Amino acid sequence: MTVQRLTFAKGAKHGLPILLGYLSVSFAFGMLAVENGMPLWAPVLISLSNFTGTGQFVGANLWAQGAALTEIGFTILIINLRYLLMSLSLSQRLSDKVTMWQRLLIAFGDTDEIFGVSMQQRAPLTFGYMMGLILVSYAGWVGGTVAGVFASAALPASVSSALGIAIFAMFIAIVVPPAKEVRPVTMVVLAAVGLSCLFRWVPGLNRLSGGWVIIICGVAAAAVGALRYPACSMTEGDGDA
Repeated sequence: MTVQRLTFAKGAKHGLPILLGYLSVSFAFGMLAVENGMPLWAPVLISLSNFTGTGQFVGANLWAQGAALTEIGFTILIINLRYLLMSLSLSQRLSDKVTMWQRLLIAFGDTDEIFGVSMQQRAPLTFGYMMGLILVSYAGWVGGTVAGVFASAALPASVSSALGIAIFAMFIAIVVPPAKEVRPVTMVVLAAVGLSCLFRWVPGLNRLSGGWVIIICGVAAAAVGALRYPACSMTEGDGDA
């Protein structure tokens, strides 16, 4: 069977669904950042120079809580470490013609959704295809942020606060389906939830700032999953629900 070459146009077409999804989430980020006291230009600059929804939401919330810049930076670093593994995997699928500087551009745009779409392609991933996929998605992320910033001044406070749940809805949509089907994912999620409850309700532990709680819960839950369900056991079917 002939495998079609991946072009810029095909990448842009595959990026349209991602663009639509990013519009709503980044719209909520723009509004949340302004409501947290950021100047109007700050959320736009953040979305232009970053491309990480989770990191941006967490960073905006920690900034609103008065967290130190070192805490914010370290928390976002831990959250975004998954992109290192994703980029290593994606690099194995790139065409041999993709140069180093082109790989660096692709690495900037390697989000969860873009990684998922690109890894489904059967042909070697070309620079043109990846740019089409990334630029369309990036336009949705930046455009949604700009719209959210301007809308924050026009919409009532009740509507603005309600839109803040968009990021949580996205997390639920990402986590719940695999958690229902794959036991290791379920156990990692439960471990993270249990640890979060401890840091919320146990005296002494509840004094720890939100950034460090995220780091500890994320790393500890991932460690539990790695130790209890190594990759080899999952490939042998031990991780099935």
